[in-house]
Amino acid sequence: MLKADLHTHTYFSPDSITSPEKYVQTCLERSINCVAVTDHSSIGGALAVEKLASFRVIMGEEVESSEGEIIGFFLQEEVPAGLSAEETVQRIKEQGGLVCIPHPFDRFRGEHLAEAALMRILPQVDIIEAFNARTIFRRDNERAARFAQEHGLAMSAGSDAHSTRELGRACVEMPEFEGPRQFLAALKEGRIVGRLSSPLVHLYSRWAWLRRRLRWRPTE
Repeated sequence: MLKADLHTHTYFSPDSITSPEKYVQTCLERSINCVAVTDHSSIGGALAVEKLASFRVIMGEEVESSEGEIIGFFLQEEVPAGLSAEETVQRIKEQGGLVCIPHPFDRFRGEHLAEAALMRILPQVDIIEAFNARTIFRRDNERAARFAQEHGLAMSAGSDAHSTRELGRACVEMPEFEGPRQFLAALKEGRIVGRLSSPLVHLYSRWAWLRRRLRWRPTE
């Protein structure tokens, strides 16, 4: 079985402090053997982690569409930020990727996908993130899980880690797979495990953001 953290960030996201090297080291220490690296509007972190990792790495991106965030899995190239929800989904699907909606009902995240946009693109959605460790209220995750069940969609889980302390906080225990279609089938057989992070983890994101304002840039 895989222990899969399907929503993670490296310092290729402007609000993360985790280098690819520390990311890989931490995953090995915690027996995380499958990850989706989903940096904000970048696949740079996923490419860097893939070069270093001995475990399975899904090329992902948390795309900042004009109507909120949409994750693409199994990408070959970056999807530009600022497109409509429909255009974002089209760019993901053109690559043979899967569409995942992260933290869809998190009331404290202004960047979550607008509900009207979610309903418009719903026929093209493959996965709903049913457990995000950075979501403050458990019932917001529970609402996401119910929504996925009502619409027959696969459910994912992720730490949404922006620091190494968070990696593996939420995972899916799932069978091995090859490619997007098998991944979807394996996800439906999987079991979500994990716990919510302390709200204080958001201070890591604040520190990373301030560091960028001081003109720090990733070295890779």
